[in-house]
Amino acid sequence: MNIGQAAHKTGLSAKMIRYYESIALLPDAGRSESGYRQYSAQDLHRLAFIKRARDLGFSLAEVGKLLALWQDRQRASADVKALAAEHIVELNRKIAELSGLRDTLQELIEDCHGDHRPDCPILKDLESGGGHTNS
Repeated sequence: MNIGQAAHKTGLSAKMIRYYESIALLPDAGRSESGYRQYSAQDLHRLAFIKRARDLGFSLAEVGKLLALWQDRQRASADVKALAAEHIVELNRKIAELSGLRDTLQELIEDCHGDHRPDCPILKDLESGGGHTNS
């Protein structure tokens, strides 16, 4: 199947499929006589794997490691579990960071009168580089 069909089947864009190919997450596609990329059922299976891993927030480097583990039938499941556990640590760090950003922005919104006056704690905080304190 061609790249458009592969994109449709996998839910990825043709641009992403070409990118995954360019960084060797996907082997170079075979070519038709007219030079168009051709993808096999195995390629689609690999693309579905990549998409799911990316949907779970794994980085491209982590996806590469997961692909290598997936293809290695001699691998220990402990290796896969360890990689996933490391990813959870990173997700928790990001969640904490985003929660802190949300809380700060919520405080700024609460401090803003939201009326016709020009005074705005939100803009003042942005201007000062984040030195917000409750007033």
